[in-house]
Amino acid sequence: MAQIIKGRKFAGYEGDFVVFLIGMRVNNWLKIHKWLPVAIAMPKMIKELYGNPGSGFLGEASWFGRTTISVQYWQSFEHLESYAKNKDLEHFPAWKAFNLKVRQSGVVGVWHETYKITKGNYENIYVNMPLFGLGKAGKLNEASGNYEHAKERLNKYQIANNK
Repeated sequence: MAQIIKGRKFAGYEGDFVVFLIGMRVNNWLKIHKWLPVAIAMPKMIKELYGNPGSGFLGEASWFGRTTISVQYWQSFEHLESYAKNKDLEHFPAWKAFNLKVRQSGVVGVWHETYKITKGNYENIYVNMPLFGLGKAGKLNEASGNYEHAKERLNKYQIANNK
């Protein structure tokens, strides 16, 4: 079980970063031969990314069900795109196989959303949680004093740079 970090914390990352949401949705459970290869591709990619600190990948969390989601944190869009297009890594061949074998069937859907986050334009809070989300990918700080409220946390890096 993950270690609980007691108290109120918030996470930061020095500089801009990217939040990447990616997942799939099973549209026909009976055609397991179509959706299972798509479902097992993502864990291989995540393992590969954690094993390559130079990739720009900062961390992720995943949830599984009819619709799956992986919330990922990246140093930049360029790092994310470089990984996605690298023919020697897990993503590119999996994407190619999906397009050739499954896409037209409609049995499984895939999706992603990419958000470029600029310094000082995000906020979060973690109370009695294990390392999670940006708290796992970035740096945890005490959510007290000047950072007790969302507005102060939202502007943390803007305030620090304006002094």
